[in-house]
Amino acid sequence: MVTESFLPSLNGVTTSVCRVAECLRQQGHKALIIAPSPAPTSFAGHPVRAVPAVPVRGFNAGVPTNTMIRALRDFKPDVMHVASPFLIGARGLHVAQDMGIPTVAIYQTDMPSYVEQHGPGAIGRGAAEIVWHWVRRMHSQANLTLAPSQPTLDELRMHGVPRTALWGRGVDTGLFHPEWRDEAGSVALRETLAPNGEVLLGYVGRLAPEKELHRLVEVASIPHTRLVLVGEGPSRADIGALLSEAVASRTGRPNLPPVFLGRRSGDDLARAYGAMDIFVHTGTKETFGQTLQEAAAMGLPVVAPARGGPVDLVDHGRTGHLFDPDVAGDLHRMTAPIVEDPVLRTSMGAAGMARVRERSWNALTEQLLEHYRSVADAPALARRSVA
Repeated sequence: MVTESFLPSLNGVTTSVCRVAECLRQQGHKALIIAPSPAPTSFAGHPVRAVPAVPVRGFNAGVPTNTMIRALRDFKPDVMHVASPFLIGARGLHVAQDMGIPTVAIYQTDMPSYVEQHGPGAIGRGAAEIVWHWVRRMHSQANLTLAPSQPTLDELRMHGVPRTALWGRGVDTGLFHPEWRDEAGSVALRETLAPNGEVLLGYVGRLAPEKELHRLVEVASIPHTRLVLVGEGPSRADIGALLSEAVASRTGRPNLPPVFLGRRSGDDLARAYGAMDIFVHTGTKETFGQTLQEAAAMGLPVVAPARGGPVDLVDHGRTGHLFDPDVAGDLHRMTAPIVEDPVLRTSMGAAGMARVRERSWNALTEQLLEHYRSVADAPALARRSVA
C-alpha cells in the first residue's frame, strides 16, 4: 500500500488506508505500507516503510527514493494499492509497471479543483488542465482506478482516465453510533456548548480554503443555534473571525459565538459528534465525504452541497438536505427547517443510520479484495500492455 498520507497526519486518505489495513489483517492478508515520514514503524501488525518528506501547505509530501524499490523487492507483493497517488504514488505506479506488479489506484483527492481554487481566474483554470493531464497520465499506468462516488467516476471518465470502477468508503459503525448521545462525556459537552438548549450545527474536517467554510456564514444567522467546528488547519483564525462577526451582527438576540474543538479522533471525535444536532458540510470539491457517513452513522441529519461525493451520500428530503452552492442563501434555506423541527431531525437521522448500516469497512474491504483479484488474475501480457 503506497499512500501519499499516513499517520500521524489525520485526513480521509489516512483513515481509508488505516481501516483497510486493519481489515486485511483481520482477514489473514499481509501488507506493507509505504508512506511519507514521519510514520510509525508498523500499523495493525503490518510493517511501515517511511520515505523522506517535505512540508507543503500543512501536508507532508513524500519524496520518491530507492527505499520504495528495495522494500517492494523484499516484500514481493501480489498487488499494489496506491492511495490518492500524486508524488510517491506516481513513482510507485511506475516502479510496479517495471516490476510486473498489478496495481489498483484509489482516486481520492480532487487535486485539479484544489489547484483551480487557489489560482486566480484563467491561471487557475490553466493550472487545473495541466494537473488533469498529469492525473490522466499517472492513472493510465494503473491496471484499475477506483473512484469513491458516481460523480467522481463520471468526471474521471470525462477527462479520459481509462479502466475505472466504483468503490465507496466504509464507516466504522463500531465507533460511530447514536449511543454516544447518551454517554456522560457527550452529555456534559453538550451542556457546555448549548447552555440554553441551542441547536448545535456541527462541522468536522480540515479548516482550509478548499473546504469553503465561509459558506457557514449563512447558517450562523439561524436563531437559537450554535456552530461547532472540529478540526485544525490554516483557515482557523480567518474563519473564526468571519463567523464571530456574522453571529454578532445578527439582528435580535445574537447566537452564542462559534466554538472550535480542535483536532479529535477515536472516542473524542465520536463524543463530539454525539453532542451535535445537525451536521453541515460546505465543500463542493469532495470526491466522497467520509465525515458525512460518520455523522449519518451517529444518527445526525446531514446538509451538504449538491456537488460531488455528497450527492451519493445524502438522500435529499430523507436523510438530510442538499443545497445548491450557486444560489445565495440556499444553505440557510435547507438547514433552517431541520433546526426548527426536532421530529424531522429524528426521522432524518434514523433514515441516515439505516442507509450506512451496510457500509462497514469489512464489507468494503471485501469489495476491494475482489478488485485486487481482478487485476492480479489478469494475464501478465495484458498487465504489461498498460499504457
